[in-house]
Amino acid sequence: MPSEAMPILELSSITKRFGGLTALKKISLAVGRAETCGIIGPNGAGKSTLLSVIAGSVAPDEGRVVFDGRDVTRMPMHRRTRLGLARTFQLAHTFETMTVAENILVGAEDHAHLNLFAAITGIGTDSAPRERAAKAMELMGVTGIANLAASKLTFGQQRMVATGRAMAASPELLLLDEPAAGLSGKDIEALANAIREICNSGTSVIIVEHNMDVIMQLCEHIVVIHLGEKIGDGTPADVRQSERVVEAYLGA
Repeated sequence: MPSEAMPILELSSITKRFGGLTALKKISLAVGRAETCGIIGPNGAGKSTLLSVIAGSVAPDEGRVVFDGRDVTRMPMHRRTRLGLARTFQLAHTFETMTVAENILVGAEDHAHLNLFAAITGIGTDSAPRERAAKAMELMGVTGIANLAASKLTFGQQRMVATGRAMAASPELLLLDEPAAGLSGKDIEALANAIREICNSGTSVIIVEHNMDVIMQLCEHIVVIHLGEKIGDGTPADVRQSERVVEAYLGA
């Protein structure tokens, strides 16, 4: 069994090239259990590529990915999902012909190792997936639109549903890619509260986000990437006081 003191995620010298472009250059970092870690940096810094390496949709050219004490560097994405890793994307991906409730049940399906029909209908299953989906909908503030088709949702609502679907999987590590993009102030507040609650339950969270208010209020650990290199790693106070980070990203 992994030690509670062992980080949930460790990256060692991760390098990724796309042709002549080096998107990530020897990035190492560790994320603790039940920790909220923010990854920030300018557009094109390599943040989403780093999430893809962690999730398993992109393989690094060099380096190691260790998740929950296991080397998963060459493990495919679906197997990492089974181990307890969930991800959202910059563009909200929803099943347009399905309702909000059904979309979020898809996340609970992976956790319970069910087929999609069983997850949605409840036939041949216990109530746990539906309970997790209901909790996720409550956290994301979408219970009132549970029966609405995803095709009828606003962009902001789609983002909340996509995040809720990832949370319904009860992951050990949740990767959020620009979760606050396009959200109203009220939805951002709901999102922040949901992230706090899921961390309090023991889940670790990595957030890629340009909204510095969200990052600074939620994250006890921040990693800064610029041109594929890590230029900062520490507390919010450490990052604010780093001349290199201020010059490259935060500004005066």
